[in-house]
Amino acid sequence: MQKPLQFYTAEKDRFEQELTLIKKKLATSSLLRLGVFLATTFSIYFFFRNTNIVLPIIITGIILFLYLVSKHTDMQYKRDLKKKLIEINATEIKVLNRDYFSLDEGNEFIDSTHFYSYDIDLFGRGSFFQYINRTITNEGKNELAKNLIANEISSIKNKQEAIKELAQIPKWRQHFSAIASLVKVQHPAKVIIDWIHNYKAVFPQILSLLPMVFSVVSLLLIVLASTKIISGQFVIVWFFIGLGISGIYLKKVNQLYKDATKAKDTFKQYHKLLNEIETTTFTSQILKEKQQDIQTESQKASLIFAKFSKTLDALDQRNNMIMAVVGNAFLLWDLQQAYKIEQWINKYNNNIENWFKVIAFFDAQNSLANIAFNHPNYVFPEINKEKQVIKAQNLGHPLLKESQRIDNNYTIESQQFFIITGANMAGKSTFLRTVSLAIVMANIGLPVCAESFQYNPIKLITSMRTSDSLADDESYFFSELKRLKFIVEEIKSENYFIILDEILKGTNSTDKAIGSKKFVQKLVASNSTGIIATHDLSLCEIEKELSEIENYYFDAEIINDELHFDYKLKEGVCKNMNASFLLKKMEIV
Repeated sequence: MQKPLQFYTAEKDRFEQELTLIKKKLATSSLLRLGVFLATTFSIYFFFRNTNIVLPIIITGIILFLYLVSKHTDMQYKRDLKKKLIEINATEIKVLNRDYFSLDEGNEFIDSTHFYSYDIDLFGRGSFFQYINRTITNEGKNELAKNLIANEISSIKNKQEAIKELAQIPKWRQHFSAIASLVKVQHPAKVIIDWIHNYKAVFPQILSLLPMVFSVVSLLLIVLASTKIISGQFVIVWFFIGLGISGIYLKKVNQLYKDATKAKDTFKQYHKLLNEIETTTFTSQILKEKQQDIQTESQKASLIFAKFSKTLDALDQRNNMIMAVVGNAFLLWDLQQAYKIEQWINKYNNNIENWFKVIAFFDAQNSLANIAFNHPNYVFPEINKEKQVIKAQNLGHPLLKESQRIDNNYTIESQQFFIITGANMAGKSTFLRTVSLAIVMANIGLPVCAESFQYNPIKLITSMRTSDSLADDESYFFSELKRLKFIVEEIKSENYFIILDEILKGTNSTDKAIGSKKFVQKLVASNSTGIIATHDLSLCEIEKELSEIENYYFDAEIINDELHFDYKLKEGVCKNMNASFLLKKMEIV
């Protein structure tokens, strides 16, 4: 398979060349339309007195002009699509170079009470979400965030297969995203779904036939009046009757139009996305199931959406003065379209939410598949039910540049706890976040940043970044106690991988040592698994009492009055602390 950077560069170059050609065609198309208009105008002027020639010229000119307008519109769409595809590939090139800080940070998903997301920087500036998110729809973005915070360990192999399959079709994924991005949707799908679910019919059944009958009578009267069989006054009277009938329902149509306008752009966007999903052959179980979710007995969901989109566009024509007056007078135009919209809602209101969910699913999955494609050296976890929860070779943090990243081998068994000590800046916190993120990535089916990764699925819970709250009148220490209480309650009913960074930071050293030891004993007794990082070397003594505990450390060395780190996990207890050295080195003391 082509390397990601080569692929994106080649695609970007290809789309730039195609864009140049399309721009030339658009310029030619504009000249042709001008030429047809001028030729038609001059021909009409030249043959003005010869009706037999002028009428065919007018008809031919109009048909040809409309055909060229249609072709020009198609080319404009292709031009805009190429621009988006160029933009998509340019973004991927930047992200591969770790330039992703201009992307969406996902700040609305930050939750300090979540099991792990706040502690491991899943959301916010420089977060994992900002690095991987390529969703286009607001619903897809929410779906991606929901996947990251789900803490769900079922069907991991099926999730992996879906991501692997989508990762192998980057052109399809990019085309899906480009199509979605061409229509700017202002109203979230939830608003539209709620409107459709809660809609109550207000138009009588007679409107299924009345506009059609009225239109036929209007045409008949116009023909009879033009041939002077009847007086033109009949047409005028009929004109006002039509306006009167339309006026009776004006208030109801206006309300429907107001609500329908919110949905117009969404359906215009989504019917194309549904078509992309329907016309692609998938083999993985999850993708096939999602594809089946949008199938109906009568016709494709994309066609159902497209039909509704056209009806919404037709109702929008009421803003055209001619349609507003003439259309409503002779065709009852507003009532025709309003009744069609109402009938569509009544027929499909039970399907609509699921169709929206399928689109959101694929939008989110494309972001996950993009990670797999961008990092072919990552490995999909080998799922097993062994005693070892994690057995990883060269495990690293995916947000660190490969040239600067130091990887570690790491193996931990079920119901085992590692106590990790180390000097400041030696790598403890980075390691905790590396293991945490690897668990999250494994649980949602992603490949992890490692050479090999064997995994017995387990849920994650952390306490690494507790803060005080002035608004809630909580001290730092009380906030931490609440977090530890939360963990204790959760592990009573679920098996968790627990990651803690410096237990009881908010109290004095003697009290901290006693409390930390008792808390570790409680965790071990609960048959949980996890890692505890600490500067308290006395806590390491518990290894002698409990066989489930093992001590590890990250080291620091002072060489030629300079501090050096190797960021490697080692067995044992750290002996070299560096706080005093750093205070002196930075001339603080």
